[in-house]
Amino acid sequence: MISTIQEKLREIEERENVTILLAIESGSRAWGFASPDSDYDVRFIYMRPMEEYLRLDSPKDTIEWQLDEVLDINGWDLRKALIQFKKGNATLFEWSNSPVIYKRTDTWDKIYQIAKSYFSAKTGIYHYYGTARNTYETYLQDELVKYKKYFYALRPLLACKYIEEYNCPPPVLFNDLLKLDLPHELRQGIDELLEIKKVTQESDLNPQIPVIQDFIASELVKQKELADVITDDHNKDWTALNKLFCDVIREG
Repeated sequence: MISTIQEKLREIEERENVTILLAIESGSRAWGFASPDSDYDVRFIYMRPMEEYLRLDSPKDTIEWQLDEVLDINGWDLRKALIQFKKGNATLFEWSNSPVIYKRTDTWDKIYQIAKSYFSAKTGIYHYYGTARNTYETYLQDELVKYKKYFYALRPLLACKYIEEYNCPPPVLFNDLLKLDLPHELRQGIDELLEIKKVTQESDLNPQIPVIQDFIASELVKQKELADVITDDHNKDWTALNKLFCDVIREG
């Protein structure tokens, strides 16, 4: 599958006349808890030739290449990515730190070194809190739940705790987030969940796990309170990103 994905990335570059700077796996395969039937969520950042950025009729800033039961492939233009870095977009920081890399260029390394200064703890906590709350309210209210949805609530809440403690982008791998100091009973519940998850399908329904259910409910309250009071730490200076954008597209 890796060779198939890399071939599709080369096809994108040729047909769209772009250069892919970064291509990674997003979602459950990057987080480390894919199911046997999980699809591949490929995300990439690309740049166009310099003259394309000088057009009055600007081209689309996304490429939606493929979406089926096996592959989900889409990408963002460099300009869009830099604007999103300025906003502290937590998803983009995740892409930048994905452990599953299909392509990563020296140019992207240069970009990310500068972009890291635009990480916002407040934006990150709000993002992960919102993701966890949506999962909890939509999928975890019944007596029988899909266990994969527990991970979709647990992982963002642990990401919130990581940001709270270290004030930087959280690790992408779920196992790395588990290095946080967690209550013993919660850790046991997560270990049990991980073992069951290995042998179940995404659509399987199972009884709630009380220790995990209780943690999610209480942590949602805590992280919402924290997000509301934490100081706005957005980097509001465009200078570095503007210079970076000009330098990168000139170098081609």
